[in-house]
Amino acid sequence: MIKDTVLNALNKQIKLEGDSSQLYLAMASWAEVKGLEGTANFLYAHADEERMHMLKLIKFINERGGKAFVPQIEEPKQDFSTLKDVFTAILNHECFVSDSINDIVGLTLEQKDYATHNFMQWYVSEQIEEEKLARNVLDKLEMIGSDKGGLYLFDRDIVTISVESSQE
Repeated sequence: MIKDTVLNALNKQIKLEGDSSQLYLAMASWAEVKGLEGTANFLYAHADEERMHMLKLIKFINERGGKAFVPQIEEPKQDFSTLKDVFTAILNHECFVSDSINDIVGLTLEQKDYATHNFMQWYVSEQIEEEKLARNVLDKLEMIGSDKGGLYLFDRDIVTISVESSQE
């Protein structure tokens, strides 16, 4: 059975993953309205991925004899100034998520909950990839600057950027 301290931390992580999904969804909607269809599709896919991270936690908790708590999700920020602002917010958010996951990993070691520790290693690896992807996208946007032609090509090619990042 999962210990209460670990259960509480995992339930907080469920909320964070749900909030992440909503954030990406709001960003996708913003991008779509701005005519950035490639970016919108990229962000819609990431919203789904974050939801799957949440579901993975819920199932793990329930399988370990705990009770997953599905919280109310907070309304995310809806407006952004630029695409660079969007991806800066993504990087900052992913670093925050990484910190939360690292805290849970530390707690599992303190509590000698090696099953949860092992389970959380997937999240540790996933966060390394998420941060790397956000940094890669920000580097590309920095190169583009205010060039509208570059932005057009970026928006067209963002799916390739995410695929390349996941294969490195």
